[in-house]
Amino acid sequence: CVQPSVPPVPNYRLSMSIPEWLQAIQTYMKMLQYNHTGTQFFEIRKTRPLSGLMETAKEMTRESLPIKCLEAVILGIYLTNGQPSVERFPISFKTHFSGNYFHHVVLGIYCNGRYGSLGMSRRSDLMDKPLTYRTLSDLIFDFEDSYKKYLHSVKKVKIGLYVPHEPHSFQPIEWKQLVLNVSKMMRTEVRKELEKFARDMRMKILKPSSAHSPMKERPRGKSLSPRRRQGSPQRRTCRRDKS
Repeated sequence: CVQPSVPPVPNYRLSMSIPEWLQAIQTYMKMLQYNHTGTQFFEIRKTRPLSGLMETAKEMTRESLPIKCLEAVILGIYLTNGQPSVERFPISFKTHFSGNYFHHVVLGIYCNGRYGSLGMSRRSDLMDKPLTYRTLSDLIFDFEDSYKKYLHSVKKVKIGLYVPHEPHSFQPIEWKQLVLNVSKMMRTEVRKELEKFARDMRMKILKPSSAHSPMKERPRGKSLSPRRRQGSPQRRTCRRDKS
């Protein structure tokens, strides 16, 4: 018998607007709840091919266990697949508070000339943002302002590339195409860098910065699992997410 506590996975209906659809996805993630247990229920290796991460996302919908920020990003990608007008890209934050560093990640969304986000956090204003921001920098600064409320200073912001809508893709997600040491930059400088990057993203002229440039066709006989990238230590992104 079906357990009543398992929330139904949202289905897109033609009558829905994109903001309504994103809200349905975020509501679903909130029903799964934030994982406060200290145990991560799903292993997310950032270097895995997209196809493998989408299998993990399917598992999340089956298990209906609480999730943290990194799992929410993968689940958000999975649930928005097949909506070509919705571009998805990871946004990572490194913050400093009370002598410690914290890491957090959300899924940036771009659609119809507006930016927003999906995600999970202990803090309600550090996860989903409505699809209303005119520029990428407006979205990032909103997160930065939210962090200030919790006395966190943002040290670094990392922006990845658009994630392909092909769920069987063998390419990994590009997590950090642009890395900004925002604590050492003026806001005008940060805005300029973000807007140039956002423009290049929309024109889709950027290529992955990693050694793994996506392949149109995978050569036969090659291993499916990419080697771990140098300089990408595998850490639990939300390990100390006070956010």
